[in-house]
Amino acid sequence: MRKSKLVLLLMWVGVGAFAQDTTRLSLLFLGDIMQHDSQIQSAYNPVIKKYEYDACFQFVKPYFESVDLAIGNLELTLAGAPFKGYPQFCAPDELAVALKNAGMDVLVTANNHSLDRGKKGVERTIKMLDSLGFIHTGTFRDSAERAQLYPLIIERKGFRLALLNYTYGTNGIRVTKPNIVNLIDTAQMHKDILKAQQLKPDMVIVFTHWGLEYQSQPSAEQKMVTELFFQWGVQLVIGSHPHVLQPMQWRKEQQQLVAYSLGNFISGQRPRYRNGGAMLRVELSKITKDSLATTRIDSAGYLLEWVYRTTDSKQHFYSLPVNDFETDTTTFIKDEISKALFKTFIDDSRKLFDQYNINLREIKAQPARKHEE
Repeated sequence: MRKSKLVLLLMWVGVGAFAQDTTRLSLLFLGDIMQHDSQIQSAYNPVIKKYEYDACFQFVKPYFESVDLAIGNLELTLAGAPFKGYPQFCAPDELAVALKNAGMDVLVTANNHSLDRGKKGVERTIKMLDSLGFIHTGTFRDSAERAQLYPLIIERKGFRLALLNYTYGTNGIRVTKPNIVNLIDTAQMHKDILKAQQLKPDMVIVFTHWGLEYQSQPSAEQKMVTELFFQWGVQLVIGSHPHVLQPMQWRKEQQQLVAYSLGNFISGQRPRYRNGGAMLRVELSKITKDSLATTRIDSAGYLLEWVYRTTDSKQHFYSLPVNDFETDTTTFIKDEISKALFKTFIDDSRKLFDQYNINLREIKAQPARKHEE
């Protein structure tokens, strides 16, 4: 009897010694959020004299809602009227409201259009994003604000993430002091990453605006900077700016992932390769054992999405997940030209990714509702 109790005690101790707790966090990264003149005009409702954008994101909303954090590049300013597209972007506030309603959580703001409306554009964009409850980073009112808020630390479901954001430039427009736009500067970025690591995050993520427009392969500079990020301990590198898709690579053993360009999430650009993008879905796992935590990239894959512009008089824009429309284009995409453009985008994107992606495949499943803690 005493022996059996001893065996049970040893079994209980052994189970306790090897007990571990696993938590998960799902992330969705998407590309450039833009507003060209055609988009601004199509969003205006002359009856109520307001801009309406909610319908634009109705089909991607379930994908946003299925993850814990949806993160994108806001490539425009919210500087107030007059509103304008290329070359100096200023969008209605209703666009940001619609993104929030759709489930967007985080926006990065350092890109070549950050200064399109000067000091007012930088500061009012920050003010609007704050008022809507967005988590954001990349541009700052002054150095004191940057020192306080950067690197951005995001805490969600027991995870602690550090997010950094940089741009190659601002189209030759100089920053008006005391504003700050984070620029790609290897010395400064290294300092920022070291500071981020001192804050003990589970993972360091860099979302950077770089590369050559309309090129489907990363530049030598993109590759070089990526290797520096990885050497410095960054695990996720997300790219924007080329306005077309570029390959993704996941080095599983090293726990390093780069998506060189996610293309256009929403824009008025209609030429081939530019009329869509990809959403990168990453799931992190955190295993805690004996008070020691290890965070890993557990899974990663991409979802294609295409920007559809209706051919009726309203010419509305919609971001369409390929998952939902590839096998049924008759109920929403009405005209044959658009159907052909949609198919071309899908074929081009899969050809690129099938040839050059490493360890990242297309996600064909429908979005599942996330589990709330």
